[in-house]
Amino acid sequence: MDTVRSSGAPAYQRIAAAYRSLIMSGELRPEDRLPTEHEIADRFGVVRQTVRTGLGILVTEGLIVARRPHGYFVRRREHMVYRPQEKSRPRPASPEMDRFSQQIVAEGRTPHQAIEVSLVQAAPDLAQRLGIAAGETVVARRRVRFINGEPTNINDSHFPIDLVKDSEIMSPAYLPRGTDQVLADLGYRQDRAIDEIFIRMPTPEEIHRLSLGPGTPVAAHYDTGYTAAGQPVQCTLNVLPGDRHKIVFERHWQEDPAG
Repeated sequence: MDTVRSSGAPAYQRIAAAYRSLIMSGELRPEDRLPTEHEIADRFGVVRQTVRTGLGILVTEGLIVARRPHGYFVRRREHMVYRPQEKSRPRPASPEMDRFSQQIVAEGRTPHQAIEVSLVQAAPDLAQRLGIAAGETVVARRRVRFINGEPTNINDSHFPIDLVKDSEIMSPAYLPRGTDQVLADLGYRQDRAIDEIFIRMPTPEEIHRLSLGPGTPVAAHYDTGYTAAGQPVQCTLNVLPGDRHKIVFERHWQEDPAG
């Protein structure tokens, strides 16, 4: 008997384990097509519903995708390197490109951003970060970033309305100067920021905006900027799908003067 039938585990788990191993080892590569449900059923001596259950585990794990009626394919993962520390570094010299666009172009890929601006009521967690009362109106500058036409991450910035109501931030157009510089020109130059990163499952809205597959966790990065006087002036929520990003922090050691 084929060794895939000899384990005591339920058949659907053996099916998932067998193809998970082939994917993780590299024997099955991104965009490779798996055998048909009928072929897998014959190999394992099971009915096709059992095959679907086993492959469904791999879909939930984000290892394969189902493309009806063509079958199941190994999921392609093109990670974006995400560096939170880049926010505090100078913007690119070219006014046509922000940091995201410059990075993606340098990698030989095509960036795109969809921007919309709206007035929303601050949820308690956002209100706390901005130092305002829950339910107060804030300006939400919402962006979905794309690489080669595929949604890659969410970048939603929020501002107290009294700070930006008469500024360019209210326009959904791309801002060559960047929102940080607009805030600085308004008298709210940021002196420091607090970064918070949470790992969680996405909300239904995030699933829709990013076209996420089942079982894809996200990193939620809150970036709250403060003036030198300690006033919070913006809070940005970056939502990073776990199958599309690698988060990289760079640190520099400082010598201890005490030796």
